[in-house]
Amino acid sequence: MDNDDTVVRLRLDLSYDGTDFSGWAAQPGRRTVQGELEAALARVLRLPEASLTCAGRTDAGVHARGQVAQADVPRPVWEAEGERLLRRLAGVLPKDVRVRAVRPAPPGFDARFSPLYRRYVYRVSDAPYGVDPLLRRYVLWHRRPLDEARMNAAAALLTGEHDFAAFCKRREGATTIRELLRLEWERVDGALLEGTVQADAFCHNMVRALVGALLAVGDGSRDVSWPGEVLGAGVRDSSVHVVGPQGLSLEEVRYPADAELAGRATATRRVRELPCRGRTG
Repeated sequence: MDNDDTVVRLRLDLSYDGTDFSGWAAQPGRRTVQGELEAALARVLRLPEASLTCAGRTDAGVHARGQVAQADVPRPVWEAEGERLLRRLAGVLPKDVRVRAVRPAPPGFDARFSPLYRRYVYRVSDAPYGVDPLLRRYVLWHRRPLDEARMNAAAALLTGEHDFAAFCKRREGATTIRELLRLEWERVDGALLEGTVQADAFCHNMVRALVGALLAVGDGSRDVSWPGEVLGAGVRDSSVHVVGPQGLSLEEVRYPADAELAGRATATRRVRELPCRGRTG
């Protein structure tokens, strides 16, 4: 695509409230983020269709503050509409999804394969009365008090490069080896805790399974060593509870410097094929 002067690759930075979506990926008969965005983009650019590729597909109910996607469009169309595109998209998109920025991507940019890492945050409240009604769509209620020190001790046993098969839903032909760069909890406001989960990439259900395991440690149901033991077993463990999607948000997708984009994408493809059309979270 980089050598095709008739086409320009656009980078779109997105945010959405995932509550009323059946996830990112387009599905017949279902309302999805990809479906809404592609329809809006085709409409404002007057194209028969538009196709988006994302940095990380999110499941039903999962939110995003820092999703990134790409679209290849005819150069004359971009040159005619570029300056107006952001405002025009704001006028046709539903209120629960926003394009915050759109611009031509640098050479070698691949929304799916170029990222250095994806960073998610999971929000949970252990308040005895439940979740603040104004936050109920974005915060999970945990009924028992949580000890974030225990959770962080357990999390430290999971960071690094491992086979996360015990915390992932397997997909045929896809590896479950991931490098978990950061996994830590912080009590940010009384009863509200935020868990930051950062990795080069994630497999299906990985984030919510990790959170479920650490919540069990935090409330004393499991020993601090238990998540590490589950990881070491290397098989999906039915005792690991996959928590609900409402507390999870894709906060950031970090890319390397422009000169390193193509090399990063090539290296990622060589290590594994990560289906952006497969799920994250």
